Amino acid sequence: MRPLDVDEPTVVGPYRLLGRLGSGGMGRVYLGRSAGGRTVAVKIVHPHFALDDEFRARFRREVDAA
Repeated sequence: MRPLDVDEPTVVGPYRLLGRLGSGGMGRVYLGRSAGGRTVAVKIVHPHFALDDEFRARFRREVDAA
């Protein structure tokens, strides 16, 4: 895990980000923690994927599989 850079978010939705786990062609993955203490992986995809129906369907399948 790498520390967050100054230009990276510290909170996404209900999760406080603790560090960056990795990055790639789809975006970045962070280690996050909920208010209740649950540890989760938080994936932030590149903005241009938000309008791509095929990508969203593939990402939905990834979430369902997890």
